[in-house]
Amino acid sequence: MNLAQALEHADSFSLPGLLMDRASLDDERRKNEEAIGLLTAAWKEAPRGEEPFSFDVVRQLADRNRRLCDGYEPGYLRELPGNNLARRLPDADLVHGVAKLQHRRDKAVATSAGPTLDDLGIAYVEAPVSGTVVGFDIETTSKDPDRGYIINMGIALMDLTPDALPHDGHVAYFGIPEQYATQGVPLTEIHQITWADLAGKTPFREDHAAQKALLAAFKTFPLVAHNAAFEDSWLMLHLDGYAEARKAGKIAIVDSRDVCRRIDPDVRMLPRESSPASLENWARRRGTLKADEKERHLGLDDVFLMLRTMQAEFNERNMFPKSAQRAQA
Repeated sequence: MNLAQALEHADSFSLPGLLMDRASLDDERRKNEEAIGLLTAAWKEAPRGEEPFSFDVVRQLADRNRRLCDGYEPGYLRELPGNNLARRLPDADLVHGVAKLQHRRDKAVATSAGPTLDDLGIAYVEAPVSGTVVGFDIETTSKDPDRGYIINMGIALMDLTPDALPHDGHVAYFGIPEQYATQGVPLTEIHQITWADLAGKTPFREDHAAQKALLAAFKTFPLVAHNAAFEDSWLMLHLDGYAEARKAGKIAIVDSRDVCRRIDPDVRMLPRESSPASLENWARRRGTLKADEKERHLGLDDVFLMLRTMQAEFNERNMFPKSAQRAQA
């Protein structure tokens, strides 16, 4: 499939409910997901203001694919790899996130980090962090943003000081199609969310008030998430205006997992298979989660845990302004 074919496919008329057999579903889903990837890449690469199509085209095709995936039997898609979940943030976003925390220019951070970001950990600790960040976490019905739904989110603000607490926390649940009342909510064994939590709730894609509020928050404060590429991938295809604001440089993203990997020396000494940069393990090492406690895998709980753990790491590395550290002492 080339770009012209991807656009033609996105503009084609499709009724997912009429595709009943597995072969037809698979064929249409593969076309949808390939087109989403091609269109997203082309839109991102085009100079700002010269995009050959609106990003609404991509979001609408993702909506269509999501409805198509509702036609599969439960669990079938879980082991099938998708195309449109990013594994990591681009280097430029990692640099920009550090620059926003330190109120420096991206170029200064990039110079310290080096062309392959081998020394980004040095850049993290060579200037103090300050300001306010917005922590964000979602729970979903799939790992792939063009196949599943956002069903839970947590969001909170925190000032970057040695002893601040997260504040203005908010949690919300969002609806999914009625068929899951009997099928069960996908991935419930991870997030423990059941139909009783979602019954009667407005789907995220239709909750325009929530979308407007989220976009405003993300454009005001640096967005912090653990494994931020996951949230970023989902927001691209679910939050109206997010992709456009990202491309315009109005949204800065900080990956707290990258923070852990870059500046926590324990990560380099622990075996990779032990997942030392997972939020749960990082939090235990920093004392924000007790040894006998587990990560909740619910939006607001994970946001609070992430923000407090990142703060503990910043305290450990003396990354707050000296005046703030003296005040804490």
